[in-house]
Formats: sequence, structure tokens, C-alpha cells
Amino acid sequence: MSGSPIAVVTGGAGFIGSHMVDLLRARGFSVRVVDDFSGGHEANLAHHADDPDVVVHRTDIRTLTPGHAAFEGARYVFHFAGIGDIVPSIERPIDYMDINVQGTVRVLECARAAGVQKLVYASSSSCYGLASTPTREDHEIAPQYPYALSKYQGEQAVFHWHRVYGLPANAVCIFNAYGTRVRTTGAYGAVFGVFLRQKLAQQPFTVVGDGTQLRDFIYVTDVARAFLAAAETQESGERYNIGAGNPQSINRLVELIGGRVQYIPKRPGEPDCTFADITKTTSRLGWRPTVPFEEGVGLMMAEIEHWANAPLWDAGSIAEATKTWFAYLAPKEGGSR
Repeated sequence: MSGSPIAVVTGGAGFIGSHMVDLLRARGFSVRVVDDFSGGHEANLAHHADDPDVVVHRTDIRTLTPGHAAFEGARYVFHFAGIGDIVPSIERPIDYMDINVQGTVRVLECARAAGVQKLVYASSSSCYGLASTPTREDHEIAPQYPYALSKYQGEQAVFHWHRVYGLPANAVCIFNAYGTRVRTTGAYGAVFGVFLRQKLAQQPFTVVGDGTQLRDFIYVTDVARAFLAAAETQESGERYNIGAGNPQSINRLVELIGGRVQYIPKRPGEPDCTFADITKTTSRLGWRPTVPFEEGVGLMMAEIEHWANAPLWDAGSIAEATKTWFAYLAPKEGGSR
């Protein structure tokens, strides 16, 4: 589309990033995806394969330098690229700091050199740690593991570039995003990927603790809309929480998917409840969540075959995969970590 505004989406082949690409195209943007496909999937962008206004740069963000072609003439940059999961971050903290912090710095420098109108950073509710709820943006920061720390330090870099270099930038703090295209491979992690694969295999759902823990699940298309709103606002240097503001129990998720349950030990460093205070986001960005939890789960169930080749976890394999988690995050003698 000649003359259309340009947006860059780092991690644009990933779960949230690919939905961001969809929204931007629907709003008339030309999109440049920056992704090394270490976590993203070409299938997530397959419906854009013949679209000349979606250009993919197969690039590791750690190799970006100012003047990179992907950023030339861009109005907005949406920065999702990075690595997640708790256990791998405990085992490989250098990688997490390298990619999530130094990689972010390289994205910032590219955005600054390009003179973009706004950069929006994907922050994480894990930065708040075992937070009181509902959790506001000014809550104490207390990362419980290296992934959370790396996301917070990336956010600090974003705001530092805003203060020192005048780069217009905001951060969107995502609580529990879910939806179609959520990750199907890799380390033990996202509950939806675990449960949907177990459903297909007719195996019991491995529910942590007693299943009464609450998570502020927010559907991925609502997440993408919040990021666009954070780019279009005149405000800069702000963090905005996004969740549905209506936490759901894991037991409720199991009820909606339908199946047997096997309970496994509760894990240290995980909150009993995540609950985003979205007052600032709704009042200042004019954004509201629109997809009810039941509807969102239904949309995922309609595409359940997407998880047919995902890892099949059971109590034994989860216990083995989370040994490091218990070893490092369990309270130490004297009550300290």
C-alpha cells in the first residue's frame, strides 16, 4: 500500500507479535517484522505470505545496529522480541540478560536513529512479583526470577532512553495473555499449551496446587489493541497495565476445557492471584477488554488441533523439568530467598 504508515514489530512471528501484525494491517499500516524464528513460527504469518506490505527481516535483535533497513521511515515500533519462561531463565540467566536487556537496547538505538514517533515495549506483570491485588502501575517491583528481572531491566532501559535521548516510548505491562497461536513448543510453561495438548491426548490436566489460584487472563487481540492505543496516545514515558480486570481460577479453565484433573505440588515464587488494576489504561488510553474469558477459551478450543504436536506433559516430566525452580526459588532457612 503505497504511502501507508510503517510499523515495526519485533518478535512479529510470535504469539502476540503476529496478532499485532494482523491488527496493524487491518488499520492500514505497512509492517516490517523483525524475528529470528527461534521462538516464532512462519505459520503465524502464513496468511500474509503474499502481502507485499508485510516484510519479514530474519534478524536476531542482538545483531541490530542503528540504520537497519527495517526501521527506516517507521512511525511506530512494537517491541515483543525476547525469550520467556521461568526455569530456563534460572538455568541460563546470561542469555536472558543478553537478549531481553541488551537486545532491547539495540532496538532502542535503531528506533532512535530512525526518529520514530513512538516505541511501545512489552513488559510483564512478573516484574511485580508476589504483588498485592489489584496491582497498580506504581506497585513495588519485586522480580522473583531472572526472566522477570530481565523484563524489568528492559523496561528501565526504555524509560532511560525516553528521559536521556527524548525517544517517545511507553511500556505495556501484560498480565496473563492467552489466545490462538499461543506457544506449542519449548520449555514447560504456558498453562494453555499444556492443557490443550493433554486434552487431545485424553490425559488428565496437571493442575498446580489446588487450582484455586487466580490469573488475570487477557485475550491476545485485546492485547494488540492496547499496544496500538499506547502508540497513538500523546503520552510518553508511561507504563500501562493490561488484563481483563476479572481474574479466573485454573479450576474454571479446566471446567471450560473439560477433563480429568491431577493435582501437582504448588511452586514457590508464583502468586496466588494476578489482578491488573486497569484504571489508568482505560481512563487514559480509552481501551477496554472486549473478549470474555469463556469466549476466548472457545476460540482456542475451535483450533485445538494446533496443539497436536506440542509436548505432552505429565506429573513426572513436570517434576523433572521444574527441579531447578524448586531448588532456587524455595524459601531458604531463616525466611530469606
